[in-house]
Amino acid sequence: MYGDDVLKNDRRRRTVIPEVDAEPELVVEDVDSGFCGAVVGFESGAVVLEDRFGKRRNFPLAPAAFFLEGRPVTLRRPVAAPAPRRRLTASGSVAVPGQPARVARASRIWVEGIHDAALVERIWGDDLRVEGVVVEPLDGIDALPEAVRDFAPGPGRRLGVLVDHLVPGSKESRIVAGVGSADVLVTGHPYVDVWQAVKPARLGIPAWPVIPPGQPWKEGVCAALGVAEPADLWRRILATVDSYRDVETPLVNAMERLIDFVTS
Repeated sequence: MYGDDVLKNDRRRRTVIPEVDAEPELVVEDVDSGFCGAVVGFESGAVVLEDRFGKRRNFPLAPAAFFLEGRPVTLRRPVAAPAPRRRLTASGSVAVPGQPARVARASRIWVEGIHDAALVERIWGDDLRVEGVVVEPLDGIDALPEAVRDFAPGPGRRLGVLVDHLVPGSKESRIVAGVGSADVLVTGHPYVDVWQAVKPARLGIPAWPVIPPGQPWKEGVCAALGVAEPADLWRRILATVDSYRDVETPLVNAMERLIDFVTS
């Protein structure tokens, strides 16, 4: 007596109300009140509309509660796009993707040896290439005053020097006292060697071994840790360093000061 589905031709049953993102400046009309305005924000889960006279009203985001160009729609709050993740360099600064290395400045940063230079490159290499700063290793600082004079620093040719074991009363502090120029900044850290500036926890030890005065420090450390060759231990040390967090704060502060000085 009856057909298969008495409601199959009912248009109301098949009507799908579209969902629309309530983007700023989207103009809609509230179905119940007839208030027409542009989307200007959200408050307590409701959309805020502003009409052409500047009057604002809040409306709940109910199904089919608005007309858009004469058709019923359901407004929904847009999902905020995730902020792009900033990549940081090993030094903690914001990386500059695709930035080519800058042509080298006349200014330089000197460090005491190749281990210091390798550690600086490991942490600050990206920053130094962007800034165009070259790091040059010295063979110790015994002849530092003479080397500084030969470098002939000036306003456009600044020099920064990173010194190990720069503490009051040390041999290093006496040598540094012989360097005097407004275009030279000598700073450093209190550690006997740059190895010691790496946090011991990175090597799985509670503290760096204490080596008696008069004994070669690196050889003493190797003996205390059961490593035959200093080169082998250095490779292990450097491999543990991924960022500034792996080294002690005095080294980080000293290098940041030097980079600021030679690039200002």
